[in-house]
Amino acid sequence: MKATNKNINIDELTCKPFLRWAGGKTWLKKQIDNFLPNNGFNQYHEPFVGSGAIFFHIKPRFAFLSDLNKELIETYISVRDEVESVIEELREFENTKECYYKVRAENYKKSTKRAARFIYLNQTSFNGIYRVNLDGIYNVPYGFRSKDFFEPENLRNISIILQGKKIFEGDFKKTLENIEKGDLVFLDPPYTVTHYNNGFIKYNDKLFDLEAQYALSNYINCINEIGAYYILTNAAHDKIKSIFGKNGSSSFDLTRANLIGGKKAQRGKFKESIFTNVQQI
Repeated sequence: MKATNKNINIDELTCKPFLRWAGGKTWLKKQIDNFLPNNGFNQYHEPFVGSGAIFFHIKPRFAFLSDLNKELIETYISVRDEVESVIEELREFENTKECYYKVRAENYKKSTKRAARFIYLNQTSFNGIYRVNLDGIYNVPYGFRSKDFFEPENLRNISIILQGKKIFEGDFKKTLENIEKGDLVFLDPPYTVTHYNNGFIKYNDKLFDLEAQYALSNYINCINEIGAYYILTNAAHDKIKSIFGKNGSSSFDLTRANLIGGKKAQRGKFKESIFTNVQQI
């Protein structure tokens, strides 16, 4: 069952990301408005959607959301189209070590059950890391979190905001066919180059290597040719700046807290770079 959006003003609807994501951009919400086009934009595109923190902050009317992670995309679609069923499935789980490993070992046939499993594991696992073994099996240990692993009303609000949005699995390069002049593309790829003690680089380097960063640079050239806007977040590292500084971008370094834990994690403040072709007046 879909959430109803009848007589609801989306601009007044509050929500927060329903997933935790390594490298998520919740920290950027307070500053992202400074980088948006002054005259607005048409459609919104996010090819590395992850937790969708910026999408849920901006709440654009027309949007294309995509990612290579099949389970992630299926979860977004289930929350959009069948949020009440997902909520009911989530109510069957408990935040215990025994339940966690039982659910982690399951391979559910029902899509809403798989979506509930994805949300549950994400919220109760160690640091919300998404990691699979060589057989593609999720293998992150239990996180011993006391926080509730889902909020029904937030999921319902999420579902309303997702209504009418195009959500699909795919490589970022294939999304060019949807981008038109005056659109905004928000790019938050996995970071491949260590930006001076980045805590989550060790498992992202296999997901998005330097070759992929160069491909992303070419993708941005195409966005420029189309006449669309883009905002790219990436590592504050000289190598990255040498790759994306050639796209006619303005670049800015912002500071965030390191949110990834673990025994060897280094807490503190870290810089990330923003590259954009948005010209502010």
